[in-house]
Amino acid sequence: MINGPEISHPIDALRRLFDAGVAAAHPARVVAPHLPPISKDGQTRVIGAGKAAAAMAQALEKAWPPEVPAPQGLVVTRYGHGSMLESIECIEASHPLPDAAGREAAQRMVDIADGLGEGDQLLCLLSGGGSALLTLPADGLTMADQQAVSSALLRSGADIADINCVRKHLSAVKGGQLAVAAWPARVTTLMISDVAGDDPATIASGPTAADPTTFADARAILDRFGIDPPTAVRHHLESSEQETPKPGDPRLDGVENIIVARSQTSLEAMALVAREAAIQPLILGDAIEGEAREVAQVMAGIARQVVKHGQPIAPPCVLLSGGETTVTLRGSGRGGRNAEFLLALAIALDGEPGVYALAGDSDGIDGSEDNAGAIITPDTLARAGAAGIDATARLADNDGYGFFEALGDRVMTGPTRTNVNDLRAILIMPPA
Repeated sequence: MINGPEISHPIDALRRLFDAGVAAAHPARVVAPHLPPISKDGQTRVIGAGKAAAAMAQALEKAWPPEVPAPQGLVVTRYGHGSMLESIECIEASHPLPDAAGREAAQRMVDIADGLGEGDQLLCLLSGGGSALLTLPADGLTMADQQAVSSALLRSGADIADINCVRKHLSAVKGGQLAVAAWPARVTTLMISDVAGDDPATIASGPTAADPTTFADARAILDRFGIDPPTAVRHHLESSEQETPKPGDPRLDGVENIIVARSQTSLEAMALVAREAAIQPLILGDAIEGEAREVAQVMAGIARQVVKHGQPIAPPCVLLSGGETTVTLRGSGRGGRNAEFLLALAIALDGEPGVYALAGDSDGIDGSEDNAGAIITPDTLARAGAAGIDATARLADNDGYGFFEALGDRVMTGPTRTNVNDLRAILIMPPA
């Protein structure tokens, strides 16, 4: 049993840790403290994109100064992630592949930004998922071109920085281009970070941040992952003369990008809950990346060191980490990077006594599935075997979702309306 307030079982403890991490990044908690001064002079318009955009807009409306007219603008979020707003319009669109609704929203946001002048202010609300949702093809490209490249990149195992580099150079709005549209108005962007390093140029493909990457970088990424893009995309990347705005561009002088929530803050909130339950936390990192099954092998090795030698920390303890792993699809199963990580972790641990784990996406959606993630216990493989489920075969088929669905071990939260990427907790209990 686990000591502490109302916690009586390892699975209960893991869920409380995860829920604490998600709550620490919710817009209702993080937007208001970072809201910039709103002037009565000039226009102030609001735009936003991402899985948390509607909830961020809702928090902004609630914190809006009463002496200033109600905020006007538009945000776009993933289907099913919307919120009831009073004065700001909310559109839902497709994620992770863009659709016409996202394109329409992006064009309208460019029009809003372009209508501002000196003395006006643009407030941008960005979060993870904004890159797919805020989509406006560059001249000469179509939505189908963007969809084809995005799909190939998502299946390739490319990390989010590489994916967003390519996206920026196929877009008329990403990579600082939205801020240029608003120039010379002041631009303040509140960001919920879902990327390693919390780089504003990578979050939602940085529509209000200078872009240090180039068309040559985008071409190199496609070549590295063996992606043969549509002819129009290849021509655009080879011949376009319109680069994204770079660091030092004077049109970005009036832009301020503010990170309001990040993985590290959520991990610290999880650590606090663990301490309150007399469990020692150890944060391994907030930006752990790599193939999900390879990261699982490393984590299993650390967990075994804890069990056998009490190093680098003694049980009862929890190993916490954040970041975004990748999955190179080789099979035809239903997956998600957290399910893939946990299935590989269960196989590597092979029933190690006293080791439990939860991994979940803080937005409530593991990849494109309906679960946030899943949980493993010391008897996960034994229960699977008794049910005639071959864990190794399921991993080879990238079928982590199907594996945990069969065992009843998925973590289901529904849309959380925030996104600081994946949160992982490996709980290690002393021998009974």
